[in-house]
Amino acid sequence: MLKQIIDGYCRLLSLFTAGSLAVMVVLVFGNVVMRYGFNSGITMSEELSRWLFVWLTFMGAIVAMKDGAHLGSDTLVSRLPLKGKKIFFVTGHVLMLLVCWLLFKGSYDQTLINWDTTSAVMEVSMAIFYACGMVAAVSIAVILLNKLWRLVTGNLSEQELIGVRESEEEPVDVPAPLK
Repeated sequence: MLKQIIDGYCRLLSLFTAGSLAVMVVLVFGNVVMRYGFNSGITMSEELSRWLFVWLTFMGAIVAMKDGAHLGSDTLVSRLPLKGKKIFFVTGHVLMLLVCWLLFKGSYDQTLINWDTTSAVMEVSMAIFYACGMVAAVSIAVILLNKLWRLVTGNLSEQELIGVRESEEEPVDVPAPLK
């Protein structure tokens, strides 16, 4: 159940990132053409593009976490016995949950500080800009907790314990339970 929710959520995030990238390209390209061709420009182009880029980066990090597509090294972990892989998996996930907490706390504090501050050009609350850290932290924490739960219940494959995959490999959708 939770896996389907996370998959659907990440599909929406993928659509958001693709849409954001398309808007960024149109804004920046249109602004360049207008500046050089018509000696004018789109006032909010640079600021909105920057905001979209930050949100795109954080939302992409969520999808990458779900897919196990972040950079990593499996040189040591892949050579360990199953028990060692489990220990490293739990340790790594607990440390990542700590980082999620730090990201959430920092983003939350910045959101509160900037609640009444407006951006220079678009004149919208800067809290929106900093809220992406909170969204990313909570989303990634849910993904990590789901993986830890799957480990505890025995529904995580040994391949998923390693945590990184080659770029040519397909994401693991149907795990073979551990014995």
